[in-house]
Amino acid sequence: MRRFALAFASLALVLGLAAPARAGEDPDLIFKKSTVWKLLTPDDKLAVYGIDDPAIDGVACHFTVPERGGVEGMLGVAEQVSDISLACRQVGPVKFKEKFSQGDVVFRQSRSLFFKKMQIVRGCDARRNVLVYIVYTDKLIEGSPKNSTSTVPIMPWGNDPAPRCADFSSN
Repeated sequence: MRRFALAFASLALVLGLAAPARAGEDPDLIFKKSTVWKLLTPDDKLAVYGIDDPAIDGVACHFTVPERGGVEGMLGVAEQVSDISLACRQVGPVKFKEKFSQGDVVFRQSRSLFFKKMQIVRGCDARRNVLVYIVYTDKLIEGSPKNSTSTVPIMPWGNDPAPRCADFSSN
């Protein structure tokens, strides 16, 4: 099993699978705050990022991720923890650019050198006309039950009526 994991890791490096994979654009760094001071290496931090939903105009999400410092963090090989918070809001008139499926990936980012990634996925609560976003991490073998959920009720904006997410989502 160990040989298989090493072979797969080598293949992932060669094929670029270990690099961060993203749906949509790179996140905007809003700010970072140190949580653990380190003398000669970077501090552990909480970083707040913002993203726009790539398939829906007028919806933005902000998420906070812990970033490990120290030597491993400085070298980019630290496995990041799965404690991620999420808040999504309507920030303008909602306009659906395309149809989407329940659980479509909005954003994806690597959280370790190999196999662990954070994902923000979207769904539609058709009965309430609410977009539902969830952030979680997964690994090739075992994911984390840690998650965070945020909802965005679709409201009229100015003179624009509120579209129905059910018209754009496939179950």
